[in-house]
Amino acid sequence: MKAGSAAEDLISRAVDLFQSGLALATSFSIEDVALIHMLVSADPGKKATILAIDTGRLPEDTFACAQALIRKYAIEIEWLYPNPQRLANFVSSQGLYSFKESLEARKECCYIRKVEPLRRRLRTLSAWITGQRREQTHLRSQLQVVEIDKANGSIVKLNPLCYWTSEQVFQYVKHNNIPYSRLYDRGYKSIGCAPCTRPVAPHEDERAGRWWWESDEHKECGIHVGEANTACANDRQ
Repeated sequence: MKAGSAAEDLISRAVDLFQSGLALATSFSIEDVALIHMLVSADPGKKATILAIDTGRLPEDTFACAQALIRKYAIEIEWLYPNPQRLANFVSSQGLYSFKESLEARKECCYIRKVEPLRRRLRTLSAWITGQRREQTHLRSQLQVVEIDKANGSIVKLNPLCYWTSEQVFQYVKHNNIPYSRLYDRGYKSIGCAPCTRPVAPHEDERAGRWWWESDEHKECGIHVGEANTACANDRQ
C-alpha cells in the first residue's frame, strides 16, 4: 500500500535522525497501534520511546490492548501520570464529574489528566509522532505530515497517517495482524477516557463519541489544539 510505505519511510527517517530524542505518543487508538507496528519495524534497537498517559479513567480494553502489544512486540511503554497533588486538589474542589458541568471544567480535567503530563515529557524530546488524521474531524482538516510544535519547545511533530482514511488504517492493522482495542468492534471510532467516550452511529463522524454533550468545535482535549505550526507542506501520501 502506497500510503503505508510513505508512513513507514517517514518513521524510519525520523528514527535515524532523532534516535532517543523521538517518541510516539499513544492512546492505543487504531491509528496508534498501526504506528507502533511501524516504529518497531523501523527501530529494532528500540532507540525511540513509546509514551502513554494513564489518566486514571482509561477503559479496561485500553490496558488489555497495551498488554497485547507488549507481548507481541516485546516493547516497553513509558506511562505518564498526572501530578497527584494537582489532581487531588481538582477532584476535591470540583468533584468527580465536573467535566460534564461546563466546558471550562472539562478542559481543566483534560489538562490535568492528559495535557500537562504529556507536555512535561515532550519538552525533553526533539520530535514526537501522533496518530492524527485529517479525516477524523474538521478541526484537523488542515493537518500536515510535518509540523513544528511551538507549545512544546518547537520540537518536530510528525503525523504519518495525516492523509489516511479510516478504511486504510483498519486494512493495515488487519493485514499485519496488529492487536487493537476491541472497543472498535463494539461501535467506538475514537477512544479516550471511559466517561468521555461512547460508541457512534455509522453516519456520525469519528469523534462524535468524544464529549458528545459538547459542540463539535470543542472536541479536542488540548494536546493538539493550537499547538503546532506547519513546517512544510507535504504532498498527499
